[in-house]
Amino acid sequence: MKRTRVFLADDHQMLVDALKRILEPRYEVVGTAKDGRTLLEAAEKLQPEIIVLDIAMPQLNGLDAARHLKRTIPKAKLIFMTMNEEPDLVGEAFRAGASAFLLKQAAAFELTEAIEKVLKGVSYVTPSAAEGQANISLRDPRAREHVPEPTPRQREVIQLLAEGHSMKEIAATLNITKRTVAAHKYAVMELLQLKTNAELVQYAIKHRIISI
Repeated sequence: MKRTRVFLADDHQMLVDALKRILEPRYEVVGTAKDGRTLLEAAEKLQPEIIVLDIAMPQLNGLDAARHLKRTIPKAKLIFMTMNEEPDLVGEAFRAGASAFLLKQAAAFELTEAIEKVLKGVSYVTPSAAEGQANISLRDPRAREHVPEPTPRQREVIQLLAEGHSMKEIAATLNITKRTVAAHKYAVMELLQLKTNAELVQYAIKHRIISI
């Protein structure tokens, strides 16, 4: 009997090893990645049916990686795992393409249940996160400030800059010129009305492009 193909993406190797031990008796773990860019490259080649990914990953965060994956591997089911318990993150994850949302402290017990549900077309959310999401829906939507939204490419540049990469390194990572990197940076600074690199890092943290 053919087993479901699963890919794991998280920058904590101990967690990946633990998840592999949990999953391998029932599923085929076809690959792992420690950052979002390696995830995109490997998953496109391996074509897994399930991708379990963290939100906070270097090079490319899980939310932006998910948006890429839904375009390149639309049939893959995405299961987010995170330490972040902010209730509005659940909605953001599902808008990015999630089929399930787990908190890491519960993932070992819930992951197989979540996989089985999403394979049947049913979404899954860790109960405590679901409760928080219900409370979010009661808030006044006008309370959320409106801010300009950078393009996907600009978000990639923001993350790499905020992680401390040089213009040359970013150009090599994204396969673009240093001049194009600079153009993206200054376009973002103008769009978001930021004046310093420190403000750019603060924006990246606030909008979950990077984690601290």
